[in-house]
Amino acid sequence: MSTVQDNHRDNPGAQARARRRSARLARQIEAFARRHGGAEASVEYIGGRGARIVLVAADGTWGDLVAPAWDIARAAVEQAGITVHDDFGPDLAAKLRTGPYEWSRMAGIQIGGPANPR
Repeated sequence: MSTVQDNHRDNPGAQARARRRSARLARQIEAFARRHGGAEASVEYIGGRGARIVLVAADGTWGDLVAPAWDIARAAVEQAGITVHDDFGPDLAAKLRTGPYEWSRMAGIQIGGPANPR
């Protein structure tokens, strides 16, 4: 977890909070991977909000977590011991399985799903 320490070295309190946050995220990632027979991840920068950890399980289930900073997200995934991809490319996307809920949320309006509330 040296990246967390390096990026917060001027503030020991921030460094400790970052380590705790990455450890908490790592436990969530590990639990997800255990429930679904393993997992892979991609860490995506989302601007001022931090970074999104996109998890794709061996069974096609997917989920995500948001970390307050990219280095915290990356440290959490590495600590969880799962494969980390540099981007959410076609190889990782091909493993993802979606169901009716995702389709209605992603494109429901365009393909006859529920209308936006007025």
